[in-house]
Amino acid sequence: MRRRSRAFRRAVALLAAGLATCMLAHAQPAPAPAAPPAGDVNNIAGLSWLEGCWTGSVNQRDFREQWTPLRGGMLLGVGSTVYQGKTQDFEFMRVESRPDGVYFVALPSGQRETPFKLTTVAIDDKDTIFTFSNPANDFPQNVTYRRGTEGWLYATIDGKIKGEDKQVIFPMRRVGCESGEFIRK
Repeated sequence: MRRRSRAFRRAVALLAAGLATCMLAHAQPAPAPAAPPAGDVNNIAGLSWLEGCWTGSVNQRDFREQWTPLRGGMLLGVGSTVYQGKTQDFEFMRVESRPDGVYFVALPSGQRETPFKLTTVAIDDKDTIFTFSNPANDFPQNVTYRRGTEGWLYATIDGKIKGEDKQVIFPMRRVGCESGEFIRK
């Protein structure tokens, strides 16, 4: 009787392990974090969707950004632009919570660190638009991250140079950090 009991327990344990493995294999990924309500400029969690890798290409320039997960009230990022096979520029970035709000802080190659405060969060159709501003900066005065549909990100810098309006848009798609293949989210 004791042998059957051990065999029975072993069979139940194997069945439970198999069932758990099957359930994990078919588990759905966690849903993407919801965007913050429009106007909520103090919610850094609303930017956690930046995590991962993004890439795009305009005018023979290939650009890429990679963001770490939100941790300790901060997202860390690095970006680069390559033109004709050579790195044109690079930038270290962070999005961080501060006592007076949420900031995008840029440290471009060869320049000083510049903070931009999150001033607006807006909804446009299905897109969420996060605008960071620093009117005292020479250029840009605004950095905007637009969370588009179907895995798109539109990073925009804009402001004035010598009194003239200037805007540069970097359309990017989410890609696998290792594979470089497009991810549709």
